[in-house]
Amino acid sequence: MRVYLIGVGMGNPATLTLEAKAAIEESQVLIGAPRLLEPYQGRDCRALIAADDVAQAITGVNEGPVGVLLSGDVGFYSGAKKLRERLDGYEVRALPGISSLSYFCAQLGVSWQDVHIVSAHGRTHNALGEITSHSRTFLLTGGATLAQDICKSLKDHGLGALTVSVGERLSYPEQRICTGTAAELAEQTFESLAVMLVENPNPVVRTSTAPGIPDSAFQRGKAPMTKEEVRTLVLSKLRPQAHHVVWDVGAGTGSVSIECALACPAGWVYAVEKEEPALELLEENRQRFGVCNLTAVPGRAPEALKALPAPDRVFLGGTAGTMEASLTAALEKNPALRVVATAVTLETLAESVRVFEAKGLQDVDIVQIAVTRTRQVGPYHMMDANNPVWIISGEGRA
Repeated sequence: MRVYLIGVGMGNPATLTLEAKAAIEESQVLIGAPRLLEPYQGRDCRALIAADDVAQAITGVNEGPVGVLLSGDVGFYSGAKKLRERLDGYEVRALPGISSLSYFCAQLGVSWQDVHIVSAHGRTHNALGEITSHSRTFLLTGGATLAQDICKSLKDHGLGALTVSVGERLSYPEQRICTGTAAELAEQTFESLAVMLVENPNPVVRTSTAPGIPDSAFQRGKAPMTKEEVRTLVLSKLRPQAHHVVWDVGAGTGSVSIECALACPAGWVYAVEKEEPALELLEENRQRFGVCNLTAVPGRAPEALKALPAPDRVFLGGTAGTMEASLTAALEKNPALRVVATAVTLETLAESVRVFEAKGLQDVDIVQIAVTRTRQVGPYHMMDANNPVWIISGEGRA
């Protein structure tokens, strides 16, 4: 039996392709969200959304074809992907439709080939980090993430002047498109299913493809800071990915936190620090680099770690004798995390190795880095050696 997966655009029949219209007319049964079935009352319509429910309904149809109506385009954040996996044995044909992205940008009179696409509909996502790291961002909203919430978050993080366009009920007679600053639109209310286009003329991006921001770029003060060469190797051992949640325990001035925030635009970094002067420097550096996906967490580990979300990566740079308790707290939240620690004394090195082994971390790696810089003395260049640093890394068990 033939099953059509039909992209119906925004839902208004006027946006259907001729191929999609013909498939709907041919189908003996139509399945989809109630909103999409509204134009076809009087037909055999079955209001279902979940892939398992739709697949189960199809097995009960004796005579086809069956048309499954899917909003937008079947290849753009569509339920077609999950449904196709459940339709072995059927002749499945997917018919593309007009996506909300292309329709919305056409309504605004702008191109979309350079737009960064984010779905914040029904999923946990750091929309703020995506917006701050891209010049133009398109977002699908819905569920727990509404357009006005994103605008409020932008306003709260000093980005209220960004230009935002919000569209709802696209293609219908009651279509509504609003354009203004994030601060202005934060005061409005939008429907759950809405789309956004955010313009950011000054996105925060890495100036280099590799870590290793010069030490001189940071506000220093008297708080400890992981130096440039050591920091580069720490980031290499951490292996952060764009969506990761990172804990920096004993963050000091926040040099590692800043590097991780730039490396994880779709994730979030939590910088845990107990000293007030260091927290002030950390905030100065956060503002200096313009990163919004970094939260300073005042307090001592492990107590300060209890309320944090599960980490993907943990850097233990200054645990002040609480390394084992801090690592235990992290592993309880995510047994499969990756962790990196640094040590400048033999005692801390020995404690790190003991704790890593006691917690059963895998692929434990120990590296020593000794950096010697030069300084000019008259016509000569003298060697100026820094203390050697041990870098210990390992992974938990999934």
